Amino acid sequence: MEFGHGWTLLQLLLTASFSQAEEPVCRQWGYFENPQLVKDGDIMLGGLFSFHNNWKEREDTYTEKPLPLQCTSLNFREFQLAQAMLFAIEEINNSSVLLPGISLGYKIYDTCGSNAKSVKVALALLSDYENVSAPAKECVRPVHVQAMMGEASSSPSTAIATVIGPFFIPMISHFATCACLSDKSKYPSFLRTIPSDYYQSRALAQLVKFFGWTWVGAVRTNDDYGNSGMATFIESAQHLGICLEYSLSFFRTDPSSKIQKIINIIKASTSKVIVAFLSQADMDVIIHEFSSHNLTGYQWVGTEAWIFDFQTAAGDKNHILDGAIGLSIPKANVSGLKEFILNVDPLFSSNNELFTEFWEALFSCKLKHSNSAEMQRECTGLEDLTGVENTFTDMSLMPIFNNMYKGVYAVAHALHNILSCNQTCNSNVQLDPLTILQQIKEIYFKTKEGDEVYFNRNGDPAAKYEIINWQRRLYYLISLSLNAIKTTMVFPKTQEMQRTKVMPNAVCRSMQDHSEGWPMKVREQRKHSFKKKAEFLSYKEIMGALLAAASLFGTCMTVVVAVIFVKYRKTPLVRANNSELSFLLLFSLKLCFLCSLTFIGQPSEWSCMLRHTAFGITFVLCISCVLGKTILFLMAFKATLPGRNGIKWFGPTQQRVSVLGFTLVQVIICILWLTIAPPFPSKNFKGFKDKIILECSLGSSVGFWAVLGYIGLLAILCFICAFLGRKLPDNFNEAKFITFSMLIFCAVWITFIPAYVSSPGKFSVAVEIFAILASSFGLLICIFIPKCYIILIKPEENTKRNMMGKGALK
Repeated sequence: MEFGHGWTLLQLLLTASFSQAEEPVCRQWGYFENPQLVKDGDIMLGGLFSFHNNWKEREDTYTEKPLPLQCTSLNFREFQLAQAMLFAIEEINNSSVLLPGISLGYKIYDTCGSNAKSVKVALALLSDYENVSAPAKECVRPVHVQAMMGEASSSPSTAIATVIGPFFIPMISHFATCACLSDKSKYPSFLRTIPSDYYQSRALAQLVKFFGWTWVGAVRTNDDYGNSGMATFIESAQHLGICLEYSLSFFRTDPSSKIQKIINIIKASTSKVIVAFLSQADMDVIIHEFSSHNLTGYQWVGTEAWIFDFQTAAGDKNHILDGAIGLSIPKANVSGLKEFILNVDPLFSSNNELFTEFWEALFSCKLKHSNSAEMQRECTGLEDLTGVENTFTDMSLMPIFNNMYKGVYAVAHALHNILSCNQTCNSNVQLDPLTILQQIKEIYFKTKEGDEVYFNRNGDPAAKYEIINWQRRLYYLISLSLNAIKTTMVFPKTQEMQRTKVMPNAVCRSMQDHSEGWPMKVREQRKHSFKKKAEFLSYKEIMGALLAAASLFGTCMTVVVAVIFVKYRKTPLVRANNSELSFLLLFSLKLCFLCSLTFIGQPSEWSCMLRHTAFGITFVLCISCVLGKTILFLMAFKATLPGRNGIKWFGPTQQRVSVLGFTLVQVIICILWLTIAPPFPSKNFKGFKDKIILECSLGSSVGFWAVLGYIGLLAILCFICAFLGRKLPDNFNEAKFITFSMLIFCAVWITFIPAYVSSPGKFSVAVEIFAILASSFGLLICIFIPKCYIILIKPEENTKRNMMGKGALK
């Protein structure tokens, strides 16, 4: 018994002595993850790419260490994106201007589209997998990479950003659009070079509303991207009166029974419009299922994740997506990038198992040392991409490659600033992640192609989109810029642009907003951003208030004159001047004064249409009445020969018909204008660096100038008639007052044209209001004030004898 105790004690002593002799080591648990591409450099960047789309399902027993994830479904797009990252790094390393004397290196991992593996390799990038000795303290060492590029999907990005956020390691994504990632309290170190879905979801709702689709279905990817984007879309759609019959979610790894259930729901539904907030891989699953069930005739509304990918279109053999419409980021070009991507020899020479698989899939062959079981021709290793057409050679995602390119350059510019680079860089500066992150948030630069790169306080770029419409054998592209936070879409008829064949077609109106505009404005050498002020002619400012007061004063003055004429309607002066046309003229003048009020205030769709058409019709009615009075005087006093009674051809009935006819022509012009290309509210970002001008675009310049031209034609005709009647007897000579009023009218509108064209912003609206008021006051004062003067001040002249007693024709 004692011997047993002694042996046990000896074992403990030996174990303790050996343990003290062994140095403490920090080790990471689990299987090592080897990077797929590595290049040493003075400063290291990490890359996270889903070179595989999927993985084999496994059943974990929780009693043994899980086996490494087996990735499947090679994704050529991610290889292209990795090449874009390498291209940017090579450009920077070869540059004598950016980071001179400093080389960038990289470590790139395959995440397989798995959230768990994405987090694992992100941690590997932070600390590497080498064992670290830590003799008398905890394991501590510098961060291995200074920034991470990727991931493309939102869910892996949120998982990674959550883990690395506390360390403030910058992570710049080129394609993760979930609005949730703008929350800096949760993801403090996340940035992106693609707009947030905050904008896209609302824009899609407006697009659906514009086409009148109020009963729709929706499918989404069951991850952060799909769920967040669809939630925002549904919220916006409900405010717009759009109803959803169903909203379904799935993920590409879901069992076929779940996918089949979704197909059955869609088949049983009555809505024929489907809003698809899907990733490209999940969209491929839907296309396959729809083709298998021969489901066609649906109108698809898509997001940037799949709508502008040519390979998605190429895979649609049964024309499931014919007529699809949606939003994408603007097309882009990076000179030299296409050639770099297609040069795959460096990838193959890496002797990596992944790139062996890539080479075999790219050229549909089998290498000698490969473990592939498929019966294929043998690869020589000398294959090239000449004549090869597949996903890897397709460059339709160049805008996304450009996003990756801009992200790498953003890190490089931040490092350049931190290291105080001029001819050389200060290599003694100690880099830390938080400083790099702060510098990236504040950078502003232009790429060699002229693209501006900067981030707002949420780490997002400015939102710019294109509307894309799929037609069989044609791929239509309508360029537009979204410069609004709260997006409202209106669509003027414009010429369409497309990437393939030239086929103009009026289908789309550029995105505008009735609310305040894009709040982040970048200054020259911009490192800070501030809110742009939305400007329009308002009732609250002095100029707007004065013009409104002048309009109301003119209206009241017109009403007073009308009251005087009604009260003295039986007097010779009122009766001699055709009281019916006089009252109609006063009514139209009142409308002319009032229509100027529609030009004041924030432009809306209704006010923009009303202001120009109301102005055009009321002024034509006014000039028509004046023209009728002038023609009547001419016929009454020019019929000097005996037996000639021309006045009978222009009696009361003919006068009414002439006024109605002249006005009806303008009504027809306005209806055509509103039907073909109506005025619409727009934002003007040109000319002012610190403000956005909210204004009414004409829609059709032809319509606007046709309205003005017709008014001008009638005014000239009226002036000519009045001028011919200037020598009529003084008592009846209203023609000379009409001549003066037409001189004022024509002078005002002739000077209006250059003043309107040259006036900036809200002042152009003020010029138009001033022209309306000045011409209206000219007509009112010249034609009616002399009569009121006689009626009220000199009633002794308001007699029949006085009207008949003076002058003869000269």
